Amino acid sequence: MIFLDQPVGTGFSYATTQLLDTPSDSGEAKRIHEFLRKWLSKHTEFKSNPFYVGGDSYSGKIVPATVQEISKGNDLGFEHQINLQGYVLGNPATNTECEKNYQIPFAHGMALISDELYESLTRSCKGNYANVDPLNTECLNLIEEFQKCISGINLAFILEPLCKMASSPRRYIEELVLANPWVPSTDCYTYTDLISSHWANNESVREALHVVKGSIGKWVRCYVEIPYNKNIKSSVPYHMNNSIKGYRSLIYSGDHDIEVPFLSTQAWIRSLNYSITDNWRPWMIYNQVAGYTQTYANKMTFATVKASGHTAEYKPNESFILFQRWISGQLL
Repeated sequence: MIFLDQPVGTGFSYATTQLLDTPSDSGEAKRIHEFLRKWLSKHTEFKSNPFYVGGDSYSGKIVPATVQEISKGNDLGFEHQINLQGYVLGNPATNTECEKNYQIPFAHGMALISDELYESLTRSCKGNYANVDPLNTECLNLIEEFQKCISGINLAFILEPLCKMASSPRRYIEELVLANPWVPSTDCYTYTDLISSHWANNESVREALHVVKGSIGKWVRCYVEIPYNKNIKSSVPYHMNNSIKGYRSLIYSGDHDIEVPFLSTQAWIRSLNYSITDNWRPWMIYNQVAGYTQTYANKMTFATVKASGHTAEYKPNESFILFQRWISGQLL
């Protein structure tokens, strides 16, 4: 497995020369493609291995474009052919406008807003909550009311607290061991941000990972300061092109994520207009429902992970079993 930090400057990645252009969605797809072929040129023993591209969250814009770039490179006869078989995406950002429009129906279905507010929003906004006419003051006021209702909700996973508080990573870990992680403080961290930051900035960890000394400063889980051009408005056309080429795909959603609600993912999958080959049904682990799944004629499998959030970390065991079954060609 190759774990790639991108764009350059995020995670432990760095550049030895000055970048000439601003990183972008389409540009990163090309850079990843270039990286993979260079990597294979140095590790030719892996050339025949089946290759899949995977990611989650904002990677929903980058991964389908990367798959298309690899496919085009293979068709053009580029050196070091990549044995591309498919791709995997979790709670993928696909079309921001669509995702925002489905947040309100999702919130209503999860009892985060009242029937009355939802009916008023539907009547006034007519399903368009992302780009509201500035003259439609009624809709704008109702959306403001909606925002107040969810202001205390963890949008990535609505079952978890908005944040956990601690004065320092060390103090947080001590409290965690004592099974009492709630310590009043002016600083607010999510569990994953705090623990991963503490781990990744440890010198012994960096040595074990062979991070080049001086290449980066402090490791940050979500580094948003890098200039970046979000130039792929919708990745649906890439999914369509990849489907035409016959690549397998697994699209899964934690069903308690409001950032990229499963309703929006289902909507763009339906827009591809492929017939259903395996009807909606539960998928099971030890005779327990772990989620629901449906498969389409373009070799695309959609699955929910029950009571999970925006990334696989919320249900790691279930997510692993889901992936393991799919990658080996088993029924979920």
